[in-house]
Amino acid sequence: MNCFQSSRFSPLPVLPSLLTSKQKLSVCSKLCFAIGGAPNQVAGSATAFFLQIYLLDVAQINPFQASMVLFTGKAWGAVSDPIVGFFVTKSRWTKIGRLMPWMVGCTPFVVVSYFYLWFVPPFTNGRFIWYLGFYCLYQTLITCFHVPYSALTMFLSTDQRERDSATAYRMTMEVLGTLVGAAIQGQIVASAHTLKHCRHHNVSAGHLGNSSGTEVIRSLALSQDFLSHAPIPFHKGFVLVMKHGPYLTLTAAFLFISVAIQLVQSNFVLFCTYAVDLRDHFQNIVLTILMSAAVSIPFWQWFLQKFGKKTAAFCGITWIMPFTVMLVFIPNLVVAYVVAVSSGLSVAASLLLPWSMLPDVVDDFRLANRNSKGHEAIFYSFYVFFTKFAAGISLGVSTLCLEFAGYDTGACRQPQAVAYTLKLLIGAAPVAFIITGLMILLLYPISEDVRLQNKLALEELR
Repeated sequence: MNCFQSSRFSPLPVLPSLLTSKQKLSVCSKLCFAIGGAPNQVAGSATAFFLQIYLLDVAQINPFQASMVLFTGKAWGAVSDPIVGFFVTKSRWTKIGRLMPWMVGCTPFVVVSYFYLWFVPPFTNGRFIWYLGFYCLYQTLITCFHVPYSALTMFLSTDQRERDSATAYRMTMEVLGTLVGAAIQGQIVASAHTLKHCRHHNVSAGHLGNSSGTEVIRSLALSQDFLSHAPIPFHKGFVLVMKHGPYLTLTAAFLFISVAIQLVQSNFVLFCTYAVDLRDHFQNIVLTILMSAAVSIPFWQWFLQKFGKKTAAFCGITWIMPFTVMLVFIPNLVVAYVVAVSSGLSVAASLLLPWSMLPDVVDDFRLANRNSKGHEAIFYSFYVFFTKFAAGISLGVSTLCLEFAGYDTGACRQPQAVAYTLKLLIGAAPVAFIITGLMILLLYPISEDVRLQNKLALEELR
């Protein structure tokens, strides 16, 4: 803490001597950072996969109301990201930093709102308002945690390889968190969803797919060289960020890719239950996907360091397309497990790459705007804003498509039109979004050569 206090009031004398050590982070420090993302993913996996079928078949609100809950909640969460980002950038420094009070303060309220999101109230007429209110509240509170937590990546170290390594640790812990959510909460939702008058109706799922303590504090404190200058107004910083070409390209590319993953996540339970005869096996299929993703994250970390992040994005994300289509046309158990192992590779890549590439964009922005500092929260909050908003639209539209197809809330069997719609939502639609995202990613200008040049230039400036 003494190191933090000295760098808080006099950062420049301490900074040069310690920057020469490249700000290496220990394994324990990386684990301490990574553990913070696991609880968010446990809850996120449940809402991404279970909330739609929970609202339809357990809470038994109609598909239109369910689509409004999903869309409005996601849209509200998207709007809250830049708002929280604004307040984070305006926050004052405390003894535990500028970001930590947000994460610590909102956590108890996140727990309460999440509990009531999965609680069935005794009344029926007001259930739509109940779930809409608590879903929006949950989205707001989890944003208050996730925006400062994700922005924390930029303050762990000035060394790009150390940040990438910490991000890989974080993604591994987040995938393990989704695994816990699939194994524990999936069983709870499954027991609630089972209907006594339906034979072989067992549904559960998971997520497919944010002295070590003193070392972390020291790393955060040393990074205040980017924040020691007087910050420019938020709206001017926002305009500068939105004019930065690499940021817009990266955000647009992964916006389409994340929408594809969201479509698969939200409709996978319904797809296995009503479109193909895999309702008795799909929890094991999802667990296989998650275990494959968790194991393959270290592989993608090695791959991006060896061949570059852009190459890793193309190789990893294109891998999922033929396998999702295969599951739609050949829905047998053996093919399902082959698809699960293969899809886990792409899920890991889609989780790791955007959060590994965003710090490179921020570094590029710092070189292009050397007198404009302290905008890390803007980068991270608006990236999440765009992806959440697009995901909200896709989830709302996909649920409306089920209503137009004739989805019967609480029924054991659904019309053939519902099965056909689910196949489109699992197969054709995600492939189209992924292709669009990868075409945009071709325009991403930060190659490995540019990234290394930026790294050298930043080291000279420091």
